[in-house]
Amino acid sequence: MSSEGSATGRTGSPGAAAAGSNRRLDVALLVIGTAQLMVVLDATIVNVALPYIQRALGFSGTGLEWVVNAYALTFGGLLLIGGRAGDILGRRRVFVFGLLLFSAASLFGGFATSQWWLLAARAIQGAGGAVIAPTALALITTNFPGGRPRNRAFGVYSAMASAGSAVGLLLGGVLTSYASWRWVLFVNVPIGILVAAAAPRVLTESPRRPGQIDVAGAVTGTGGVALLVYGLSAATVGADGVSRWGDAPVLTVLTAAVVLLVLFVLLEMRSSHPLLPMRVLADRNRSGAYLIMLCIATGLFGLFFFLTLFIQNVLGYSAIRAGIGYLPFAVGVVIASALASRLVARIGPRPLILAGAAAVAGGMFWFSRLTEHAGYTGQLLGPMLVTSCGLGLVFVPLSLVALHNVAEQDSGVAASLLNTGQQVGGAIGLAVLGTIVWSTVADTLRTTSAAIAAGHRAAPSPAQLAAHALATGFSRGFLTAAGIALLALLIAIATIRVSRQELTGAMPAPHEAAPQPATVQQQEDRAALAAAVRPCRFC
Repeated sequence: MSSEGSATGRTGSPGAAAAGSNRRLDVALLVIGTAQLMVVLDATIVNVALPYIQRALGFSGTGLEWVVNAYALTFGGLLLIGGRAGDILGRRRVFVFGLLLFSAASLFGGFATSQWWLLAARAIQGAGGAVIAPTALALITTNFPGGRPRNRAFGVYSAMASAGSAVGLLLGGVLTSYASWRWVLFVNVPIGILVAAAAPRVLTESPRRPGQIDVAGAVTGTGGVALLVYGLSAATVGADGVSRWGDAPVLTVLTAAVVLLVLFVLLEMRSSHPLLPMRVLADRNRSGAYLIMLCIATGLFGLFFFLTLFIQNVLGYSAIRAGIGYLPFAVGVVIASALASRLVARIGPRPLILAGAAAVAGGMFWFSRLTEHAGYTGQLLGPMLVTSCGLGLVFVPLSLVALHNVAEQDSGVAASLLNTGQQVGGAIGLAVLGTIVWSTVADTLRTTSAAIAAGHRAAPSPAQLAAHALATGFSRGFLTAAGIALLALLIAIATIRVSRQELTGAMPAPHEAAPQPATVQQQEDRAALAAAVRPCRFC
């Protein structure tokens, strides 16, 4: 046998090698996508189980909020550390650690017999999620070559991130109705362990890089984001219509958050090993992507929260029926994400982001037309499909732009900023939209009751009066969400300039390929920050 034949016998044909490589990438994509789905799903799957948890563990109304907030605080606060740890220690290693931590916390929380036990488990879950989310996104750049494979991977990732919330509502309803509320936590354990076991076999490890965690930046950044999320959550006007924005504790927490975040920026500009290198924000496209994600998440989180209340409290749907009602939303996101991953290489990210943001704004405006007499097929299905397709179109190119042309050693922190924008945006959305919704509900109840007392209108039943007030409040909230989505569209028009040619298979610019000496890097970071905050120009 010739030497050529021997070589062929040992290594196999090029086609077989390519097929094997494609199979490995498919499994790698399944691992990353499943991990992201688990993290996003957990933010909503617990919501459906809250009444069951309240009865089982004796939570008060305000205490029950911490089942959600404990997860949100640690998740949002630790994202930057999670992303930077992956950059320094190796993303696959940190990713597996996050999966195991998340699974252990889910198992621990599923056996909770007291309030503090469950809250501690939820906080640890959030810490695990803060490690998984940015490293999963950054691992796409490590494992998938630029061009079509990477675009497809971002499409699947974005579909999981967008559809996970809707799937969580459906799965939460099924588990709590037919099993137990504890299974909304237990379900994560086998999934997390399987993904953690598969990750070392199919994911390529990123190189470990010299450096250290910026302790001062970690304390101020984590504390600032956590206090901001907490302050906004505490400031939300409740269903009683009483405003908490002027309360001294709320103002103190929000002020402290602003002080810590300003201090964080100042420290990062002077640090030799910054947690957030200012060069990451220097690119106008990337900074624009972060702001767009912040705006979209602001409207999206509020939409899910109040639309779920509308479907159950106004239309009278059960938890399972409400979850099934969200299925078209999840399907729309998945289809639009797949379409966006194919189109982005042909037309570039800008048209997709503009079309997606416009669709989200239009869908949310359509939701604002809902009344207490709305039907699912005639009034809910249409805006649900429009909004979901818009989200699918916008999230794929946003992920690509956020990591486009970023230095390899900064991919983790760049990914964590995108997730931070989503988390902080969600807190802002629930605080601002909650204030608008519940204030409108209280005002509607007062004015309607006064009109009835004065004999200007017939007296409806208490249930009809409550449904009308809720529908009016939710309508006002959805209208505000549409305005925020319109702001995202304007930001996209002003900032996104990445071309199709740049995005397809582009490599990091040579000057970003390696870190500069500390003194030069500090000067670059200050210049980058100045460029990032410079007003955007329409060009």
